[in-house]
Amino acid sequence: MGFATDCIHAGQAPDPATGAVTVPIYQTSTYVQEGLGRHKGYEYARTHNLTRRSLEKNLAALEGGADAYCFASGMAATQAVLTFVKAGQRVVVSDNVYGGTHRLFTKILAGYGVEFAFLDASHPEAFAARAERFDLLWIETPTNPLMKICDIAALAGVARAQGALLVVDNTFMSPYFQKPLALGADIVVHSTTKFLNGHSDSVGGVAVVADEKHAEWLRFVQNAAGAILSPFDSWLVLRGTKTLHMRMPRHEENTCVVAPFLYQHPKVQAVYWPGLPGHPNHAVHKKQASGFGALVSFDLGSRDAAGRLLESVRLCSLGESLGGVETLISHPATMTHAGYTQPERDALGITDGLVRLSVGCEDAEDLVADLERALRAV
Repeated sequence: MGFATDCIHAGQAPDPATGAVTVPIYQTSTYVQEGLGRHKGYEYARTHNLTRRSLEKNLAALEGGADAYCFASGMAATQAVLTFVKAGQRVVVSDNVYGGTHRLFTKILAGYGVEFAFLDASHPEAFAARAERFDLLWIETPTNPLMKICDIAALAGVARAQGALLVVDNTFMSPYFQKPLALGADIVVHSTTKFLNGHSDSVGGVAVVADEKHAEWLRFVQNAAGAILSPFDSWLVLRGTKTLHMRMPRHEENTCVVAPFLYQHPKVQAVYWPGLPGHPNHAVHKKQASGFGALVSFDLGSRDAAGRLLESVRLCSLGESLGGVETLISHPATMTHAGYTQPERDALGITDGLVRLSVGCEDAEDLVADLERALRAV
């Protein structure tokens, strides 16, 4: 089936009881069993829920995976995937990852005997020379918030040579633009809160696996640890994926107007977006993805300038998160990446003047007008 058809139909057969075309919200905690050891495949809602399972099948189809497992947040999905790593093993992470990922790895999981190393993975040959041994490689591409690009296929080869897993956070691109499993990744992670849901009204996460052996373990972890996605949130994300194939082109279409406007503006010192031909890994991204996405970061030179802009926008909403139909604007140094120390942010280039924009589905000329007016205050 084509991508649009899978968005609308994968995992979503009409309800057998009523014929309803929309998967119902199975809001139950338990199921009546027919007798000792006899049931219809459903025992307890932490283990089995039809609404959640429908979403998991849908997302597995969209990413081209063997299976998928949904969790209560993107961070819960991340932690579930990291259970593939044991004490004494080593995880290499592309630098400049989401602050919540960095915090989980360095402040929590490192305390259980797992070693973490953060390296620039945007140049595979140099990365392979520095990475030494590792058991799992975790990358974002594009990275959050500086939009570095990692060559997924090349890094998959590096991971295979080590006998290690390659995990790709595909939240920024969505499966509409990028399919990491087809490029050799073992597991793909999303915050379903973002583009998959698309309406800023649900928090969740998913891990999609290429191999059934990895699916078996994640299925066990999901049930044993219990950080499941609720039936209602599952239903909301299913509603979101039905229009993913329509929303993502509009997001990018608008970004193709907004990013060049920012790039040409005299008060903007730098723009980070892989769709700009001057982006250092523009060609790599173009090779592995069908589009450039809707996340743009730009530097205004100082915290004071960034603050004036953020206080002056009206249509662009100042807030955490991304991927909704409305345009969201944020300040990484004090929001998504506040958990990094100042020296860590300085080393990565996450300056106090950096602003991140998640371009929504409004009229592009209105977004440009809002930014143009706000930039007058800078």
